[in-house]
Amino acid sequence: MSGESRKKVKETKNNQETCGTKKLKVSVSKKIDDNKALSDVKLTKDIVSPNGNKSLQKPIKKSFNPALMLFLLRKYLSFDKSQPFISITAILAFLGVGIGVMVLVVAMAIMNGLSEEFEKKLFVMNYPINIFATSSRGISQDVLHNLEKALPDLRFSPYIQMQVIAKDGNEVSGGIIFGIDFKREVQINSVLQAALKGKDLDSLNVARFPIIIGENLAQNFMLTYEDKLSLFFTKLAPTGFAMSPLLKRFDVSGIFSSGLRAYDMGYFYTNLNSLLVLKGIDVNLTNKFDYDGIHIYSAKPMEDIHKVRLALSKINHPALGIEGWWQQNGNFFAAMALEKRALFIVLMLIILMASLNIISSLLMVIMNRRKEIALLLSMGFSILEVKRLFFWLGNAIGFSGIILGLVLSSIVMYILKTFPIISLPADVYGMTRLPLSLALSDLVLVIVGAVVIVCISSYYPSLRASKIDALRVLRNE
Repeated sequence: MSGESRKKVKETKNNQETCGTKKLKVSVSKKIDDNKALSDVKLTKDIVSPNGNKSLQKPIKKSFNPALMLFLLRKYLSFDKSQPFISITAILAFLGVGIGVMVLVVAMAIMNGLSEEFEKKLFVMNYPINIFATSSRGISQDVLHNLEKALPDLRFSPYIQMQVIAKDGNEVSGGIIFGIDFKREVQINSVLQAALKGKDLDSLNVARFPIIIGENLAQNFMLTYEDKLSLFFTKLAPTGFAMSPLLKRFDVSGIFSSGLRAYDMGYFYTNLNSLLVLKGIDVNLTNKFDYDGIHIYSAKPMEDIHKVRLALSKINHPALGIEGWWQQNGNFFAAMALEKRALFIVLMLIILMASLNIISSLLMVIMNRRKEIALLLSMGFSILEVKRLFFWLGNAIGFSGIILGLVLSSIVMYILKTFPIISLPADVYGMTRLPLSLALSDLVLVIVGAVVIVCISSYYPSLRASKIDALRVLRNE
């Protein structure tokens, strides 16, 4: 081969190598540009249209990784030996919420128990529904018969009442004596029924001046069965040149215990004939006499009182009044309800104070884990996931405290019900043990209130964690 042809071949090779190098450089630079462009473009997925063409549509959402979230929760909840104060603060928050829930649940159970116990006693002694005369004419026997026909499901017990003063030696006590039909009365008054258990009620109805007294009065006057009790009536009787209160001696035929001192001291029961004689009405001459009122028993008095009022409106008899047991003691139960609400608010502050420890504990965890949070953000953790992580970290502390409080409250209530740790004076409260009755509505209210407080306490630290500047933390720390 000649020298000229060799020179041409050499030039051709050089040209090919130069073109290949330029193409490689262009290809590499294009790949770099493409990668850079892809890094700036959100990931997308292809959606095939009906005609077969592909088009870029919605961005692909990052999938939530619950396993990683649970791992981080366990890691941050575990005891940190390098920073023990943070873990101790979290433990105090956990115990504080638990004790607060326990105290609140037990307090609500005690308040409900007391309210139900007083309600039960007042329901019996004040009678579910009471019809009373508002004039001196009284209530005729026809009214009673018409009511019994119109309302056969209810039980009626008519009565006559007078104010009296009981005296025995130097002891004096005022009260009200009821003249009743014992066979009717025991059907609506469980307290009187227990006192007269085993006694001949027909004999009591025809006996001369029998009397049933309360347990507290019997103890104060030191009376037993078949003793005599002197009663002074407000009716005046002529004695010589003056008028003096009517005095009559009664035979003690029974002793009842209502559990409330006021009723045991102030209520007396006798038969209708005895009071009619003291009023100057001879039953042997006439069977027509008027009652002072009618006691009515109803399992649902708040509903049946409207039926009784409607039945009375159809009876031609003036000057009649009607009231339920809750109306007679409305102020008492209103005061108890107000006290219960005030106690709920005050004890809820215990949970609120404990939740402050949740806030301080989470803020210290965030300050101590700033580098880890920044690394998580740089590795693809979103701001929402960081917020969710610390929100549930606080909720884990608070919710576990709520569960602890519910368990402790059940244990405490079981102990209080089983063992006589707290004894009450029976002459004041009418009971010796602390009554406990937890209403489902109160339990739900306590749990909801505690959950709301815990969630609010966890939200602020989680918001602070999500605002950490990952670039600044990684650069400076």
